[in-house]
Amino acid sequence: MGKQKRKQSDVVFDELRDQPLPYRVWGAAFIDDEARKQMDNAVRLPISVMGALMPDAHVGYGLPIGGVLATDNAVIPYAVGVDIACRMRISIFPLSPIVIGQKSAQFKKALMEETRFGAGVIWRSNEQVEHPVMDDPDWLATDLLRSLKNTAYNQLGTSGTGNHFVEWGSFKLDADDNVMGLEKGSYLALLSHSGSRGVGFKIANHYSKLAQDMMPTLDPAVRVLAWFDLDSHYGQEYWLSMELAGRFASANHEVIHRRVAKAMGYKPIASIENHHNFAWKETIPAPAGSNSSEREVIVHRKGATPAAMGVYGIIPGSMGDAGYVVRGRGEVSSINSASHGAGRAMSRRKAVESITKTERDKYLGSRNITLLGGGMDEAPQAYKRIDEVIDAQRDLVDIVGSFTPQMVRMADDGKDEG
Repeated sequence: MGKQKRKQSDVVFDELRDQPLPYRVWGAAFIDDEARKQMDNAVRLPISVMGALMPDAHVGYGLPIGGVLATDNAVIPYAVGVDIACRMRISIFPLSPIVIGQKSAQFKKALMEETRFGAGVIWRSNEQVEHPVMDDPDWLATDLLRSLKNTAYNQLGTSGTGNHFVEWGSFKLDADDNVMGLEKGSYLALLSHSGSRGVGFKIANHYSKLAQDMMPTLDPAVRVLAWFDLDSHYGQEYWLSMELAGRFASANHEVIHRRVAKAMGYKPIASIENHHNFAWKETIPAPAGSNSSEREVIVHRKGATPAAMGVYGIIPGSMGDAGYVVRGRGEVSSINSASHGAGRAMSRRKAVESITKTERDKYLGSRNITLLGGGMDEAPQAYKRIDEVIDAQRDLVDIVGSFTPQMVRMADDGKDEG
């Protein structure tokens, strides 16, 4: 492999590998060629150490959704994505899920009044809530973060468009679980999917553009995967910003759950949450001949769930299909990862053009699911079958329990709300 290096603004420039590093693929039968091509390009980066492709994989921007990439002391803003720390959270309540049917009007009111959806939506000043995350000193660390603090405060406790949701449903626990402190059985549960909102979006765009501007000779095929050396000034600045966005995303879900549950007068007895658009410092086995048994890498999970041994995570289906609470099995070849959902079977445009409202509503009606909002691009038929996706990764996770949606709140046709 020919290789050239030069220093410019703390960034090292290199040529791509002639061939992709080998990587494992789960659910290859239902992963499209373009997603594979994107992953091939990602593991050609000279900083890449290891890759993996999850069974929900489909084409993304730069790194495919469902792609996992380990790098050597380098962070790639666009491999994390524009919705930094997009996240799942489930709250479990000491009640039978039959209460949803008994008090459907109240459950609907709680979702409609205590959530907000849309790309630029905010709470009015008299509706905003306090959270310790807004006192985090890292909001003052850079000019960009200082400029985003007000956005964060206004959007705390809100959700985006697309596949973001807040939904009531039934959580079925397959066996007693000492970690959650729950006995086997069925429980009322609240599940949400959202991220760091405008904060993460602006951080991602700012640093992605900066990285690309600093690497003008990078091959156009991977230009959006421009990186920062983690020890560089901008690498440290992005990392701090990304981690703050992660804490904000977690707080965002906490506020959503607190508001919706309070409206019903309920208190959860257990909860689980996880990021799936993020970068982590982790260790993997060192290559043969190394003086050490392991090495530290930066693991980018673009739409992938952390699944180290014993780690709990959430893998949702669609608005009309079950999701799963899982426990990781620590599979090294997946870089301790699993899918982050069912994954799209068709593009948003194709879904809108080929799925009718009648077809979608019939699908939901047969499962007694009430939909509040939601565009045709999110119809269940637009997604891969979640059970097939789960079956394709039985070596990555164990199923702890399943969540069946009964009342789903999403953005209206992907549009902003007032």
